[in-house]
Amino acid sequence: QVQLVESGGGLVQAGGSLRLSCAASGRTSSSYSMGWFRQAPGKEREFVGAISSSGASTYYADSVKGRFTISRENAKNTVSLQMNSLKPEDTAVYYCAADRAPWRGIGAKNEREYDYWGQGTQVTVSS
Repeated sequence: QVQLVESGGGLVQAGGSLRLSCAASGRTSSSYSMGWFRQAPGKEREFVGAISSSGASTYYADSVKGRFTISRENAKNTVSLQMNSLKPEDTAVYYCAADRAPWRGIGAKNEREYDYWGQGTQVTVSS
């Protein structure tokens, strides 16, 4: 069993930055690939990015590529999402998720592949 807790959300002006963290519990959590998803009001949850269990591979949605960066520290069981150049359309609840597979490549964007989810953290970007 893996438990995930996100933190770091808040209110930021357009063009600003935020860093989200996801703390994972469980002895095998470092062997999981991790993903970030978001859900804006009235919209379906969408893929943001993912990182392999080793941290060597990442994959991002086109909408955030070049602005967002995912990293992980397995020794601390944490995964981070650094968000720069934020836009009002980035406003959403952000979720981290864990996948038992070490890496799925492009398949990491499929939320059905994820086994565990956090409760989410709100990010609001004002214009």
